[in-house]
Amino acid sequence: MLSLLLSTFFINLFGIFNLFGINKNLLTAQIIYYAIGLIAFFLVAKIGLTFFRSNAKFFYWLFIGLMILTYVIGFEANGSKRWIGLYFFNFQPSEFFKIFFIIFFADFFTRHRKDIDEIYFYLASFVYFLIPVLIIFKQPDLANAITYVFIYVVMLIFSKIPKRYIFYLAAAVLAIMPFGWFILKDYQRLRLLSFFNPHLDQAGTGYNITQAVITVGSGKFLGRGLGSGTQSRLFFLPENHTDFAFSSLVEQFGFLGGFIVLFFYFIIGQNIIKRLIRYYSSSNEEGIFNYFFSLGFFAYFIFQVIVNVGMNLGMLPVAGVALPLISYGGSSLVSFMMGLGLLP
Repeated sequence: MLSLLLSTFFINLFGIFNLFGINKNLLTAQIIYYAIGLIAFFLVAKIGLTFFRSNAKFFYWLFIGLMILTYVIGFEANGSKRWIGLYFFNFQPSEFFKIFFIIFFADFFTRHRKDIDEIYFYLASFVYFLIPVLIIFKQPDLANAITYVFIYVVMLIFSKIPKRYIFYLAAAVLAIMPFGWFILKDYQRLRLLSFFNPHLDQAGTGYNITQAVITVGSGKFLGRGLGSGTQSRLFFLPENHTDFAFSSLVEQFGFLGGFIVLFFYFIIGQNIIKRLIRYYSSSNEEGIFNYFFSLGFFAYFIFQVIVNVGMNLGMLPVAGVALPLISYGGSSLVSFMMGLGLLP
């Protein structure tokens, strides 16, 4: 656990210095979020996975209700209703639910491991997966919905569910994928088009990805220095503290700073993989559950890091996926720390 905590500390330290260089007004809030995250880390570690597993269905339906509630009392930002405004904190249920979603399916695949070849259990798992994904997609929050899809698919592949069912699912997805274009919002279609041809409209749809790449390149090896990143500090780079925080970080601290951050992400990933190896061959129920939880959390962690860094480097389409511990925001930071605290 010590290496995990040290890694989160140093990554968050880079995130805090990054904010100091681009927007000092957000600095205090992010420090408080990390402090709350640390408290949450130790609190859930003390409570333990057993409690959350025992109440997996309760937490599943609780967060389904909270996500539906965002349509009623949530406030809208950038065209999406994802947050419930509290006095001191904007609560995003879909971020916190990721951990409980993983716990729910870890419990589901563990409990039904002996009769998982029955199609009923496959269909049941699919319905449980589809409910939150549709709610999140309609907020609209395509990036988070895809994160849930990735977590579910990874856990499904490594479960005992017959692979023919997974093949049927993949075939169905491929068959309906062309029709998916028509249910995307206009801005979502434009993001995809700008990825394949960012020079098509550099002042419009391709602006974000073009500026992100320019910002990363301007940092060179050692960076421009704290507070000297003109692309991010002068707001040529949009969302420089959230979606494109990695670009602004590399501009200030260079390739070296970006590499150090990725190195600490590697340490976190290595810690999770060690747990996966330890529990892979478990035959008892607790070991199997621990394996599935570690697998789901690893899928969540690696997906968000790869997608966020990839879009900052212009290698993947722009998506509103937070970079753990670097992107500004309380919900994503605290929920990620909770997940780390629950690792067996």
